[in-house]
Amino acid sequence: MGGAHEKGGVEGQIGWFCRNHLVPVPDVATLAELNAMIDRWDEEDEASRIRSRPRTIGEYFAAERPLLAPLPDEPFEAGRLFTPRVDRYSQIGIRNNRYSVPVRLIGRTVRVMLHASELVVYDGREEVARHERLIAKGGARLDLDHYLEALVRKPGALPGAPALDQARSAGRFTPVHDAWWAAACKAHGEREGTRALIEVLLLGRHLPHEHLVAGLAAALRSGALTADAVALEARKAAEADTRTPAEPEPPATDRATVTSLTERRLAQLPPDTRPLPSVAHYDQLLRHRRPSRPTP
Repeated sequence: MGGAHEKGGVEGQIGWFCRNHLVPVPDVATLAELNAMIDRWDEEDEASRIRSRPRTIGEYFAAERPLLAPLPDEPFEAGRLFTPRVDRYSQIGIRNNRYSVPVRLIGRTVRVMLHASELVVYDGREEVARHERLIAKGGARLDLDHYLEALVRKPGALPGAPALDQARSAGRFTPVHDAWWAAACKAHGEREGTRALIEVLLLGRHLPHEHLVAGLAAALRSGALTADAVALEARKAAEADTRTPAEPEPPATDRATVTSLTERRLAQLPPDTRPLPSVAHYDQLLRHRRPSRPTP
């Protein structure tokens, strides 16, 4: 702004935007959805004209942009800083709400930047968690991934974990996860089947969610109920997504198959031309029998 006299014009434009786009109040599920709607309305307003003017709002702004002062090199931090201590449930309390962090941080003090729509947690300079901000009081935002290291040691705590319920509600824990989990428990028992599922969930730190779900579905169809099989099928799904259109697709089969990890490793080795092992040399020892001892 060139001076304080423009402050009223800016506030007037904000009021115009609110009356034209936010009345009645939009019905959205998350702040991210509302922000996406506001961005779309901004683009629509830029393409409009004020009365009979020959140019759009966006065109006028493009002509004015080179005349504006440059932005500061360092962005302005609009968030509020907190330094809470992580409790024994691997959670921090911010503004009467609870947010999860990785279990390795239990008992430590972390830095939290609270923004209008999200909350970011830092351990030193490392970002360790990011949550959508809770508006109402007394709520909890829990990320199932933050608890996986503890659940590997105590898999029996997974079925009743509140973080699992939130993962289901958010669509991160799908019906495919549940079906594979049930099959793994039936094959390996409740404890080992649940531990295998947790190992699969740990794969989500290195594989995209959609590829992991595809790997679970393929492994379930083939009856391959191990984390290694899911990892292999997920990587095959990732390779299929990155395949160029010119590359031929593998032939489809009626029944899904899971490639053995041993066969996949051996396929990368050169052919073995050595002769098969033989025990013929040991047969020579049969000609030299010990003399039998005389009976007393």
